Amino acid sequence: MSLGLIITGITGLCGGAVVAAALSAFIIGLGIIPRYAGITHTGRHILLYEDFLVLGCILGNLVSVYSLKVPVGSLGTGFTGLFFGIFLGSWIIALGEVVNAFAIAARRLGIHKGAVLIIISIAAGKILGSLLQLCA
Repeated sequence: MSLGLIITGITGLCGGAVVAAALSAFIIGLGIIPRYAGITHTGRHILLYEDFLVLGCILGNLVSVYSLKVPVGSLGTGFTGLFFGIFLGSWIIALGEVVNAFAIAARRLGIHKGAVLIIISIAAGKILGSLLQLCA
């Protein structure tokens, strides 16, 4: 194995770890985990939830970067889909909070005209980015 491949692998792994840490910090910062703990009355396990979030981000990066195959069968695929759905639901909740934060910021900054265009531009950018990634 050449030195270039080893350095590239280490760089990719470190970059993935940084992204995983940033995503975990963002989710924790939005307060999604304490909200779930409050709803399920399991507040004493918040640190465990955060540990599993970080572990999931790291393992997801490893699977993605190294194209690892995980043989889980149909039942495992079903559970994975369920967990992805829960994760997506968490992001929808977070998006609702971000939109509310945008309305507060717009009011404080005195943005009266164009707020709708800003929100539509953000949504269109996300859609275009998703389509470019999916079709590329």
